[in-house]
Amino acid sequence: MVATLNVIAVFLLQEAPTFDLRSMWGSMTLLVKVVVFILFILSVYSFGVMIDRALMYSAARKQSRVFVQQVAGALKEGKLDEAIAIAERNKKSHIAKVVATGLSEFQSASQQVSDSDVIDAAKRGLERSVAIVHAEMKRGLSALATIGSTAPFVGLFGTVVGILNAFKGIAANKATGLSAVAGGISEALVTTAFGLLVAVPAVWAYNYFTNKVEAFDVEMDNSSMELINYFILRRGAKK
Repeated sequence: MVATLNVIAVFLLQEAPTFDLRSMWGSMTLLVKVVVFILFILSVYSFGVMIDRALMYSAARKQSRVFVQQVAGALKEGKLDEAIAIAERNKKSHIAKVVATGLSEFQSASQQVSDSDVIDAAKRGLERSVAIVHAEMKRGLSALATIGSTAPFVGLFGTVVGILNAFKGIAANKATGLSAVAGGISEALVTTAFGLLVAVPAVWAYNYFTNKVEAFDVEMDNSSMELINYFILRRGAKK
């Protein structure tokens, strides 16, 4: 009993290790520092993508509202050139990009081919434009998905290295006290936490922005169908 109390007393009297970030960084091995640096780069890149996509989607939404209001009057009066000019002034609008392509295809095909071919040419142009705008809207989201799925494993690699360093500390010091394993354990915990800190926002942002892109796709498809109906009615009225 006395011997056990002596062991506990010795353990408690050991110098308590510090766990501030600076001291932990200084005690990390080179390999763990590389892991933390990689996670930091992934974090910076993912937040850069988030900011870029958020600004792009916000601008697309605002300009689309303005464009829809302005272009409706021009199309109602049959002023296709004016409608194209309005689309050119709202280049960040996903709907404006699609409508501008459809109107341009319709105008150019109207002078060269028959009525049925004009509508087909406009449809193909709209489909191409929707595909291109969809790719632009989705740019960077695959990187968020990759970061969200791989960052925890990068952190887990650092965790494994930290645990190994903890066991090395035990073997080197011939002791099992807290000071012998503090460095390795701190490395393991920091890399685990950092990996999750990088991954969770990336996954959340990926799901959020994917839903945004799907909503934009629906809006572009609806605009394409409405524009095709407009072309059909316009060609029918000229007969």
